[in-house]
Amino acid sequence: MKSFKDGYAANDEFQSANSGLQRGELVRDLLRQRLQAPVVPADALARPHLAALVSDALTPRGVLFVDAPCGYGKSHAVALGIQASGIPDDSVRWLQLNSQDNAPTRFLGLLSVALDIPESCESGLQGSTTFPDVLAIMLLALKKAPEQKRHVLVLDGLHHISNPAVVALLQQLVADIPSNFSVAMLSRQALPYETHSLELENRFTRIGTEKLEFSRSETFGFFQEVLNNQQLTSVAIDHLYDLTEGWPTPLALYRRDILQSSERHAVSETPGVGRFLKESVLGSLSQGQVGSLRAMSELGLCSDELLLALEPPIPGGVLLPSEACERGLPVKVMPGWGRWYRINPLLMEWLKAPVMAGYTDRMLAASLWFSNRNQFPEALKYSLLAGDVEEIIRIASEGSEALLLGQDTASLLRLRKSLPAPLLERSARLRIVYSWVHAIGGQFRQARLLLDGMEGQNYQEYEARVFALRAFILRGEGQVAPALDMADRALSGGELSPQGQLVTQMVRASALCASGRFVEAREANRAASRLAREAGDPGSEALAVYAHARIELGKGALKHAEQLLRTGLDTAVQEQARPARIGETRLQLNLVLVLWHQGRDAEADRLLVTCGRHAEQARDLGLLLAMAIRVLMCRSQDRLEDAFVWIGRAERTMHTWQVDESLYVPVLEALKASCWLAQNQLDSVVQALARLQPYRDAGCVPELFPMMPGLLDCLQVRLDLARGETVRARETLASTRKRYEEAIPWGVDLHMRLLEAILISEDKGPAAAQKILVSVVSEAEKEHFISPFAELKLELNELMARAYGQLPSTPFRDALGRLFAISGIELPASLAEPISEREQVVLELIAKGLSNQEIADKLHISLHTVKTHARRINAKLEVRSRTQATVRARELGLL
Repeated sequence: MKSFKDGYAANDEFQSANSGLQRGELVRDLLRQRLQAPVVPADALARPHLAALVSDALTPRGVLFVDAPCGYGKSHAVALGIQASGIPDDSVRWLQLNSQDNAPTRFLGLLSVALDIPESCESGLQGSTTFPDVLAIMLLALKKAPEQKRHVLVLDGLHHISNPAVVALLQQLVADIPSNFSVAMLSRQALPYETHSLELENRFTRIGTEKLEFSRSETFGFFQEVLNNQQLTSVAIDHLYDLTEGWPTPLALYRRDILQSSERHAVSETPGVGRFLKESVLGSLSQGQVGSLRAMSELGLCSDELLLALEPPIPGGVLLPSEACERGLPVKVMPGWGRWYRINPLLMEWLKAPVMAGYTDRMLAASLWFSNRNQFPEALKYSLLAGDVEEIIRIASEGSEALLLGQDTASLLRLRKSLPAPLLERSARLRIVYSWVHAIGGQFRQARLLLDGMEGQNYQEYEARVFALRAFILRGEGQVAPALDMADRALSGGELSPQGQLVTQMVRASALCASGRFVEAREANRAASRLAREAGDPGSEALAVYAHARIELGKGALKHAEQLLRTGLDTAVQEQARPARIGETRLQLNLVLVLWHQGRDAEADRLLVTCGRHAEQARDLGLLLAMAIRVLMCRSQDRLEDAFVWIGRAERTMHTWQVDESLYVPVLEALKASCWLAQNQLDSVVQALARLQPYRDAGCVPELFPMMPGLLDCLQVRLDLARGETVRARETLASTRKRYEEAIPWGVDLHMRLLEAILISEDKGPAAAQKILVSVVSEAEKEHFISPFAELKLELNELMARAYGQLPSTPFRDALGRLFAISGIELPASLAEPISEREQVVLELIAKGLSNQEIADKLHISLHTVKTHARRINAKLEVRSRTQATVRARELGLL
């Protein structure tokens, strides 16, 4: 290393920057002007969770790294976190860096001022000391300082530092910082050196975009004043969140515009937002680089390879998506989708206007690129965007419409309105393709209309394909037997392609699973998996894994289902260059379902945020499942207002997507009924069940919710219990068991057995009910299946409190204790020898104050037998009198 005074960088770019400066240039008073913490606006949104993350990271020698693109509130988040930690302002050294700080002397001078290094320690600046030595002297001076007061050093704008010599000094500073200091670094780009050693020492914390962006609820809170003033509706704020994805600065600028201006603009057309995007986000880019971003916006999802394929039609050179991401632009790697990237939707919308020259050529090039990789929906999408009729017909004729099932068809559905009507008349295959698109999107009536329009030779030629599609539609509508019949007709036709057979086998697996015929369902699933592998379509393979996991869920094998889902997701991630697939989102959603069934709400919540957003972007009907799980989680946590908010949002989304009511109305009505029951609004529950009756009479079994019919029967039983109609409740429960026979899903069986325990508690007393409850707990414990207990928490409260002491000490028992809020209570041990049923009856009569003779008369047994029972009861309870027996029995929950 050269001396501090005449140092040379290894890179010629920084040779002059690394030359020593004259002492007179290092004016401490001027440099102190750079030490300024940001002013947090008075109306800033309170984000206690984020402030706690920052505060927790600022431990002695702790290193906090906050990286996100421009406008994500990095500085404000750190400032609020420091305030939350209780560190006084005079202990915070906030250093704003800029591009001029790439000179090591400049950087060291700034540190000297920021850290209050005595001027005597700067003698090394005049000699031949190397840069690292000077920094070491400065840090040593800090460690020897008499007052070891707690300090925080904030280096804001770290993305300006690119000189390797300064980066090395930064690394040295972080590694050797004194024990009374914490370091926070803020940057638009990734840290320019490795941090694994700091992570292994538990000194490093990273906060990225995913933590800084507003959540949906925070966005609503941020716009609460606007909402109260009726300047925006909740639907508009919902759309605003989807468009910005919680990008704080555009949201703040838009709110300011609404509050200050009577004119209303779209967020992308707001002057303040437009200037922010043009000057702050894109201001440092060349015209060619902006052109690359505009091309990426046209494509939606983009990879480096795809953009390079479009290079000739992009004027002014190429900025690859990976490079844009590394430069700190609002471009995200799509999690679980390989090396594919997407620009923030707000910036994407802004970049699309006006249309860039060469649009048609780029869309055709993209269509060809996807067509060569058997990505049928994407190829068709870009040919539609290009408006090339011949290419549209060619792709529809050569591609397999069955591949649509495993890939993203949302864009094809959005393009349906712009599709010229003569095209559908001209190409029967295109008609079938769009029937599939409508069916996958839940628009079953539209799909049928297209199929019904096929006549004569066209229909006969594609008869097997049409049968396969009709089977899919029937299953989507919740019809089981008709779907099975239609699927069998499709497979017996003999003219079905391998992909068509794959879809049909998946429909059969779903219908058989809904019928409780799990062995046959597994056989159909094996056939589908084999066909998916032969077709070489990973999206369909993911759906086959999803279908297998659904079968295991129906059987109650939660642990096996989780293993299948995680393996399927791990396999999908291995493939690096690929677009999004519906199958992977379904795998994630069903993993969330497993986690919820097992009471792992924190894990479920984290995954639900990601996969719910993916489902919404891909217009995947799995979003209905995501929102239903949200409702169930809110309900189990007694957050009923939030539960109804999610139900309303699901209703609006399905309506906006023009999904047929048969797909979502039964699900949402059932969720409403469950929430109303928790609120004891029994009349509302009755009305909801009345609206559900036609679906129940038709034997509707939703594909996404195969347990729903049984759970609706359980809901009817719970309503009867709440109204005191125990006879009717018993009849409903008995008829439900008879209807299911041996094909009852395990989750429904657990619900029914718990309800039976509640009914038996009414008839035969708590002892008999407790035995059933203990048995159900023992069964559920094998898979940690806690969701039935959460759903029936209100009805089971008293019975669980009595039986809790009889449960063996296990993690599942502890989880039940937390659920029913009895884990902190010290409960008595269970009896060494249990009370028999006959002894229980005698004990209850003793507790009522009946004499031995009165008990004998009531039970039609001899006086001697009563005395024998009483003697045994006292021995088992280890008491001497009837009074003591009653008291002890109550302590043990026997009475």
